Amino acid sequence: QVHLVESGGGLVQAGDSLRLSCAASGRTFSTNTMGWFRQAPGKEREFVAAISWNGGGTYYADSVKGRFTISRDIAETTVDLQMNSLKPGDTAVYYCAATFVSSWPHIQFRRNYDSWGQGTQVTVSS
Repeated sequence: QVHLVESGGGLVQAGDSLRLSCAASGRTFSTNTMGWFRQAPGKEREFVAAISWNGGGTYYADSVKGRFTISRDIAETTVDLQMNSLKPGDTAVYYCAATFVSSWPHIQFRRNYDSWGQGTQVTVSS
């Protein structure tokens, strides 16, 4: 498995930006598709974004498309999620995850990820 640690969460106001980072260690990071998921209170954990092993492909949930950007630095073994124009509906615990699965639509399903971080809280006030 890959050991993942998220950081960068916090409390912001609607319209603000926030950047989450995920540091990876363990098995070969460069061969994994990396994803971000989120879970709001009382809701299922949902897909937010994913990036292919070489950064050449990026995928987003419709709810964040155009506002969030996922990126990865293979040398630094990090995956970032830049979140702009945040809304109260973005409030959730955000999780970083890793998988060997590489094709869409399979990378949007949490069951296909075998390594997870502990999560970081993002709260957006109105």
